Amino acid sequence: MLGFLIAMLAGFLTPQLEGPVAGPIAKALGGYFAVEPNETRLIAFMAALLAAAVCAALLDSGTVFGVILGAILGYFGTRIYTVFKKIIEGRPNAD
Repeated sequence: MLGFLIAMLAGFLTPQLEGPVAGPIAKALGGYFAVEPNETRLIAFMAALLAAAVCAALLDSGTVFGVILGAILGYFGTRIYTVFKKIIEGRPNAD
């Protein structure tokens, strides 16, 4: 469960990792092949998922499925929340 929560946090923090983490990685990789500007978010997500997987392995907590699911839910968490909020607000009251 702890691995799932760590991965969810990593997915959620992906946009904030674009500059400080993905930027230097993309710059280092740029010497070997072209890195498109829209790929930096993916590089940040991969770095965050790798860090979450290492933490889950060190803490011996979580399965591969749980870590991946947590990262996906964390990454899309704000969008999922918005969708559910619209669904709930769109329903008529059950009075």
